[in-house]
Amino acid sequence: METLNCISARACVRKYTSKAIPKDMIEKLIDAGRRAPTARAIEPWEFIVVTDKETLSSLSKIAEYGRFIKEAACCIAVYCKYTKYYLEDGSAASENILLAATDLGLGACWVAGDKKPYVTDVSKLLDVPEEFKLISLIPLGWPVEKVEQKKNRKLKDVLHWEKW
Repeated sequence: METLNCISARACVRKYTSKAIPKDMIEKLIDAGRRAPTARAIEPWEFIVVTDKETLSSLSKIAEYGRFIKEAACCIAVYCKYTKYYLEDGSAASENILLAATDLGLGACWVAGDKKPYVTDVSKLLDVPEEFKLISLIPLGWPVEKVEQKKNRKLKDVLHWEKW
């Protein structure tokens, strides 16, 4: 898939089939995440791939807007070591994963991490060291149905030339 087509096709998918995702595809997603731009070349990210159904169910109970995580084939927890630009770096890595998932025909959704009240509980569940910050939870699976990207604001409403 061409990059601009992939960006236009990427949408939040919350309903998945029960089909597993091959390990090599998951590794491609993590590889895409680690190739994100990073401030000062620090690469503060770590990725936890969760495929255990019990753990997926626990994550879905902890993350208030991620109840659908229990239906996913896997969930990638994106963490970053606390640095000056951890949130920017981790967000770039998360977006790369979302785009790669779209390119591979997978459905995915960004479930917020940083600053959410459940980050401590997620980190305890996944045995994450304290110096790491949860950036996102990305549940993944084969989509039950095709989901179209919906944008409320048109290009002309957000584009400014030279000044506001």
